[in-house]
Amino acid sequence: MRAFSFALCLALLVPAMAWAIDALPFKDRAEELRFQHLTRQLRCLVCQNESLADSSADLAKDLRREVFEQMQQGKDDDAIRQYLTERYSDFVLYDPPLRGATILLWFGPLLVLLIGAAAVTRIVRKRSAIQHNTAPGKGTEEDW
Repeated sequence: MRAFSFALCLALLVPAMAWAIDALPFKDRAEELRFQHLTRQLRCLVCQNESLADSSADLAKDLRREVFEQMQQGKDDDAIRQYLTERYSDFVLYDPPLRGATILLWFGPLLVLLIGAAAVTRIVRKRSAIQHNTAPGKGTEEDW
């Protein structure tokens, strides 16, 4: 029974994996590697934490197709990235350039970390001061 269940799961899983792959007619292996490298540098706008190459969202499929078509038109990687950033802003890039509009993308996580560290430090010091002031044996004779 376990073997049958395993075989059934495998039979259902394999077509799903094959369906997720975009079958694009690359000229050669070098073009395919260039496409993979470029789509790994771009962010899926739906998933936001996956690259365009790894995402299975419909928009990611459309953007991969757009990247492929622009490659077929002879555009270089910089021109393709420029086109996508003009259309979707710097957020489409996993490594956005440092400028005024992207400063929060670059330093936001560090700012959140520093605020959290300051809050933890303040709480620990406050608790330590409270425990120090109420420690046994520190009271006066009136504490009897």
